[in-house]
Amino acid sequence: MTDNENTIQRTSKLASIIDHTLLKPDATAGQIEKLCNEAITYGFGAVCVNSYWVKHCAKILAGSQVKTAATIGFPLGAMSTKAKKAETKRAIKDGAVEIDMVMNVGELKSGNLEAVAHDIRQVVLEAHRRQAILKVIIETCLLTDEEKVTACQIAMEAEADFVKTSTGFSTGGATVEDVALMRSVVGEKLGIKASGGIRGYADAMRMVEAGASRIGASSGIRIFEEELQQEG
Repeated sequence: MTDNENTIQRTSKLASIIDHTLLKPDATAGQIEKLCNEAITYGFGAVCVNSYWVKHCAKILAGSQVKTAATIGFPLGAMSTKAKKAETKRAIKDGAVEIDMVMNVGELKSGNLEAVAHDIRQVVLEAHRRQAILKVIIETCLLTDEEKVTACQIAMEAEADFVKTSTGFSTGGATVEDVALMRSVVGEKLGIKASGGIRGYADAMRMVEAGASRIGASSGIRIFEEELQQEG
């Protein structure tokens, strides 16, 4: 490891809570490899990729402290629970230790809360029996405040480990207000991952101050370059 890499890891306060993310449909194997190597260099907590790329990431990240996170039911959440469970099982076998699943947004908005709860609970069980953590993406930009509260309550009752604001593929991303609302619901029982539209250090810090315990971003390097400037 170079002196520069040691400096980055020593001085960064946010590195360990960043999920360095690449979820674009046209992401190449080379870009995924670059993502993983950047995560190692900067000491990010995890990489977050579509489940197809998990095996590739796990191989590159072997021996490092960086975890592999896989998106499940991404980006709409509108597939069967059986399909989400199968994708979760495969991703964990391939090396994922964290699962970011999209809840069934349409069923929540339909008021079919039992279906939402069953969907989340089944994927939670699939992840936990294989020692992986489960984050539930509730897609805040599509929900009313009341629905956001309900989604968080359901995720908490289903024993998820985190609630997550956004996929980054819908009409909006994380907001300070949504993170604060989510934290007010889950207290300290669940982690909160803020993702979508977090492009710099100031954005990331606002999310942390509002209650986020994890940051999902494709701009992790920029966040930390700005952090080092602030610290300098």
